[in-house]
Amino acid sequence: MVFVDGPLQKETCLGPVDTGSRHKSQAQHVDDSSPIRIFEAPEFLRNMSIEERTAIETSLKRKIDIRLMPMIVLMYILNYLDRNNIAAAKLAGLPEDLNLQGTEFQTSVSILFVGYLLMQVPSNLFLNKMGKPALYLPCCMIIWGIISGVTAACQNFAGLVACRFFLGYVEAAYFPGRLYYLSCWYTRKELGFRTAIFYSGALISGAFSGLIAAGIKGNIDGSRGLRAWRWLFIIEGAITVTIAFTAFFVIPNFPRTTTWLTEEERMLAVWRLEEDVGEDDWVDSQRQSFKVGLKLAFGDVKTYVLMFLLFGIVAAGSVTNFFPTVVATLGQNNVVTLLLTAPPYVLAVITTFLNSRHADRTGERYFHIILPLCVAVLAFILAAATTNTAPRYVAMMLMVPGVYSGYVVALAWISNSLPRPPAKRAAALAFINAISNASSIYASYMYGSSAAPRYIVAMSVKCAMAAMAIIAATVLRFILVRLNKKLDQGIYVEGAINGGVTEDGKKGFKFRI
Repeated sequence: MVFVDGPLQKETCLGPVDTGSRHKSQAQHVDDSSPIRIFEAPEFLRNMSIEERTAIETSLKRKIDIRLMPMIVLMYILNYLDRNNIAAAKLAGLPEDLNLQGTEFQTSVSILFVGYLLMQVPSNLFLNKMGKPALYLPCCMIIWGIISGVTAACQNFAGLVACRFFLGYVEAAYFPGRLYYLSCWYTRKELGFRTAIFYSGALISGAFSGLIAAGIKGNIDGSRGLRAWRWLFIIEGAITVTIAFTAFFVIPNFPRTTTWLTEEERMLAVWRLEEDVGEDDWVDSQRQSFKVGLKLAFGDVKTYVLMFLLFGIVAAGSVTNFFPTVVATLGQNNVVTLLLTAPPYVLAVITTFLNSRHADRTGERYFHIILPLCVAVLAFILAAATTNTAPRYVAMMLMVPGVYSGYVVALAWISNSLPRPPAKRAAALAFINAISNASSIYASYMYGSSAAPRYIVAMSVKCAMAAMAIIAATVLRFILVRLNKKLDQGIYVEGAINGGVTEDGKKGFKFRI
């Protein structure tokens, strides 16, 4: 298969292309001053049958999955545990020991997201420029693990705020970095399910966080003179550092720079991405420009629509930052409350896998995002409308799956909608994720004790944010449908992969809707 790629003149249409005159037909619609780029399959692939190609590609994906997916999920479990364990620490004696007053605990939660927001775009651009995620991400993990462990030594509000700020600053490297990292290994049709597997780390950590905290609270509270919340930070921080050292030897870099692939496997890994969109991906660090990446990301209207979409979903999902506090309104003791936080996350893992797998198989994104959000809206309304235990816990069971089942599909939609060049994708992923997490800065203040048990303001705001996400998804769908129609007609589309044709004359790129 050969891709002929060159910039088309705006508002010019391509006619049918036959294999004998493919280069000539394409050239008629290319500016004479612009070179035509030809993407040709590696030689060892050209004479393979479809069955042979499928077999070696399946083998390659299995090899990548085994080395990549378990470790990045484990790393994200610990990333999320270290970020959100303060919610469990609240029920394990932290506010009393540090004599936190008024809104000081809420400030301790929200300050993390200030550092988290500041570092995401610079970190992703640096990762893209450096080209060594197998070195950069584990190093960041070691640092945040140390900071998490040191939090156990805090004696006052000022120390807690400082630890939380720097924890967010360093943790900012991981989530957008991994999203970009996955998009450098998997095609658009594979990315949704892999993103769901990756994000399952957050959902699993939400389930285990309560179980771990319950075990520590019930068994070693006061051991060696340390309260349970201090043991929580020490144990989870130590585990994080240990896993980070292991990650150095497991995770790969980018397809062109991974040494444990054979030469043919590296060529196939690179070609799969070229074939998917008709344009090359990450080549080397010299071709990655901070300035160009930022300019392209901020100059594309889809970036801002996706920003509103993700902001709405994350704002609706910020209830997880205080989920143990919300569950505590059911009136159970602290250990039982921590145990009750697990089932909603377990259900969320199941629904997220099913929803994302179906989204990848069908190639559809829009309805796989808005339908779960509608369930979340109903759950927020139910939680605010009643104080009865059974319906409130039903609402808690539904709100986490409702938000996050669509969230992972929306994350994949970013890379699907802003695929190339890699510097643009890296900047857009980090920018969108940073802005979306800004909601966690103010969300912390909506869960004061005076607002319990219904948290009417918080639940109302989350309904509004989910509705905003649904509107943004609708707008994006209209934009992508219109752009696809232009691509079908051969009309130049700014920010898309233009001019790619296969041997049978079909376009090599379409936006997924």
